[in-house]
Order: sequence, then C-alpha cells, then structure tokens
Amino acid sequence: MTILFDGVCKLCNSAVDFILEKAQGDNFTLITLQSKEGQELLDSYDLPRTLDSVVLIKNHSVFTASDAFLEICKHLKAPWKWLTVFRIIPKTWRNAVYRQIAAKRYKWFGKRTSCRSF
Repeated sequence: MTILFDGVCKLCNSAVDFILEKAQGDNFTLITLQSKEGQELLDSYDLPRTLDSVVLIKNHSVFTASDAFLEICKHLKAPWKWLTVFRIIPKTWRNAVYRQIAAKRYKWFGKRTSCRSF
C-alpha cells in the first residue's frame, strides 16, 4: 500500500509518524506528493498534480480524502481501526469536514521548512 502525503505539512507528517507507530504489520510505502515519484504516481492514476489530499493506493485502487483516511485506519491497531465506523456518515459530509481541515492545516499546525523524504 502506498500513501501519498503533503511532505511540508506538519499535521500530515505527524499523521505519518502515527501511522507508522500504529500499523498492524502492514507495510506502507510513504511518498510525498511533492516528490518526483509522487507526481509520477498522480499522473499514472490521472489525478491532478495539485491534489490537496492524502492518497492511498491499494491493489491498484485509489482512495482520497476521507476515504483514504478511513481505509488507512482499517490497517491500524485497535482502537484506531474502529474509526472506520465513520463510513456510515455520508461521504459528502465526511469530505466536507476533511476539506475544512485540509484548507486550514498550515494555519493551525504549520509548515516544515523542507519536504520530508524517506
């Protein structure tokens, strides 16, 4: 499974650290959206290079926004995997909340001075 994330966003980087700590032995490949490899993956899945969302690529399926978040949660240890119960909330509502957080993440959490790399 491949996670594409914003490499300069402090919230996104903290989320990546959390995922690595709480993963249930699943191997995640982590790639920043800003990297050459990240941009090539976006292109290969016909996603805009300016995408402002976490992206999960799993078995050649692409998940973005709240769907990506909840799909990632499925692979975390309890109690974090129980967050998948939020799939019962309509996707439009979940994504509206996701977009609000995404739009304000730099203001609320800040930016790194350089892009994270692995």
